[in-house]
Amino acid sequence: MLPNMRTFLSHASTQLLFPLSLSLTPLLVAQTFEDPSPPVVHEIEDRPAPQPVIHPELTFHAPPKPLHPDAVSEDWMDFIGPTHNAISRETHLLKEFGTDALAIVWEVAKGEGYAAPAVIGSRVILFHRIGNKEVVECLHAETGQRYWKFAYPTNYKDRYGFGNGPRCQPISDGQFVYTYGVEAKLSCLDVATGQLVWQRDLKTEFGHTLDFFGATATPLLEGNRVIVNVGAPGGPCVAAFDKDTGAMRWGSGSQWGPSYASPIPADTQAGRRVFVFAGGESRPATGGLLVINPENGKIDGSFPWRGKRYESVNASSPVIVDNQVYISECYGAGGALVRIESDGSCSKIWTNEILNTHFMTAIHKDGYLYGIDGHGPQNAPIVCIELETGKEMWRTEPEWITPVSSNGREQEYNLAPALASFLLVDGRCLVLGQYGHLAWIDLNPTEYRELDRTHLFLARQTWALPTLSKGLLYIGQNDKGVDGSATRLICYDLRAE
Repeated sequence: MLPNMRTFLSHASTQLLFPLSLSLTPLLVAQTFEDPSPPVVHEIEDRPAPQPVIHPELTFHAPPKPLHPDAVSEDWMDFIGPTHNAISRETHLLKEFGTDALAIVWEVAKGEGYAAPAVIGSRVILFHRIGNKEVVECLHAETGQRYWKFAYPTNYKDRYGFGNGPRCQPISDGQFVYTYGVEAKLSCLDVATGQLVWQRDLKTEFGHTLDFFGATATPLLEGNRVIVNVGAPGGPCVAAFDKDTGAMRWGSGSQWGPSYASPIPADTQAGRRVFVFAGGESRPATGGLLVINPENGKIDGSFPWRGKRYESVNASSPVIVDNQVYISECYGAGGALVRIESDGSCSKIWTNEILNTHFMTAIHKDGYLYGIDGHGPQNAPIVCIELETGKEMWRTEPEWITPVSSNGREQEYNLAPALASFLLVDGRCLVLGQYGHLAWIDLNPTEYRELDRTHLFLARQTWALPTLSKGLLYIGQNDKGVDGSATRLICYDLRAE
């Protein structure tokens, strides 16, 4: 029998499930919230953008292959990608990993945190914690050299012993980049120079409680507004800030706290709407889906959905398919498919406990949903369900036999994708496993079909969806490797010949 490293590689997680509490307290009452502290807007100095220089903790391996002349490529400036649904339009990617390790272009030392990087043109924005500072670094996409660095103090300490760094991916409109730190500091920086435009301390301004794991819901840039699931006690639950000045434009809701799921925009029969899966630390545990007009903050509809257990979270971002929204959690409520009516109100289509996603976002493809069911890292199978009915099509927990060298000995370990993330791209699904595996799988409703797989490194907490832009794949190793490797951001060459 192969040795099993799951005990070593996992953090304790209780798997008790409780029935859903459906409190139908009205949420649609119009409210007005005053801006508690409009920020100072700093004038951007008219100076040349800095040129990239060698990063002191950079290792450059080899230039990437040229991008295929017919390749479709795009920046990665929004959470879970430019389409807000973990589906990328990139093409001409490497289909087979081969027997050699996937080629590394460069790697750079990374501090604490789980935030995936953003890519804006030729610039990669890395957001992490070094010592007692949250640090934003702008790196060259193909060389890893550094354009600029910005930092500010932080005192956050995770009460459950997880990392003390930021969780939220930087977002951008191409001119500015916005970061949301683990202590709810919202910053706007000039992409070209790294100059601070404005910054808000939402924890202090709104009485943010930071909940179980700090501020972890990546904001949404929608039009000229940065939309944040603030979750202030007494409201607002959601607030929109002017992207140029940081001034609050509207606030919405007062019942539910901040979740760990990013707001997601979509066009529906009710018009352009933002979907917020809210719900923070509270007794009793409450939360659910809000349907919000991004122009004025009006809440058109709501759908209570939260596990009854106190230590539960809503962490998976909503999946919008036409006029339907799939929401899911893994602490007792499970999944629900909700119809969005023409007035923006919500009605239930079905609910079940078949695909209970933790913090990954399920993938929709051709009328079926695919994702990881459960808390993990053990008993976290890949599941396929039919969107229309919620019917389970198949489930499996692949056994990925992994050779590992440690202390001069090589052993094989029986691992699994565990809390993996999925990215649908170039006609197939790219799966990043919790322990550093990378696999191509075919998403179909008949069976689990693995096309190819490689192993990048063996470390825990590889939880963030990888960032893909212009054929380059950026993956954060967020924990020390079994081989002694330190935490780092790695740029892989995924371009086809």
